[in-house]
Amino acid sequence: MLLVTTYKLDELAAEAGVAARTVRYYVQRGLLPAPEFRGKDTAYGREHLARLRAIKVLQQAHLPLEEIQARLAGAGVDEIERIAAAGPPRAAAAPCPGPDAAPPAPVAGAPRGARWERVEIADGVELHVRSDAPERSRRIALDIESRYATLALKGSR
Repeated sequence: MLLVTTYKLDELAAEAGVAARTVRYYVQRGLLPAPEFRGKDTAYGREHLARLRAIKVLQQAHLPLEEIQARLAGAGVDEIERIAAAGPPRAAAAPCPGPDAAPPAPVAGAPRGARWERVEIADGVELHVRSDAPERSRRIALDIESRYATLALKGSR
């Protein structure tokens, strides 16, 4: 017998540690699927709870809701639960060079004075994304980081 847990709005909000109003807002924005209607009540399930937890984790990494929505779009419940369990993605800031440090070498194709963001994938592995890169390029880097985090979790079991 398969036991399926369902939640009323207030129960889901309490379980996820958010306000009921936040749940409604996320449904309206498309971050959460609409709940099922059972008679006069709505019913939320495992996917709703997993998405709320993943959203919270990704917000802790200071990702905007648009980016969170893009990351979770089309993801299955198991993948969303892995994101929620992994914690916020690691992003390391570039160390501040000392006053005597040589300026960084220009990168081919980059405008002079371009700023770069570092995305740490693993110890000794990082991606560099120009701060004015198109949103698609940023999503690619964040997708690589997210996929690696998922693979790292699988490998640590």
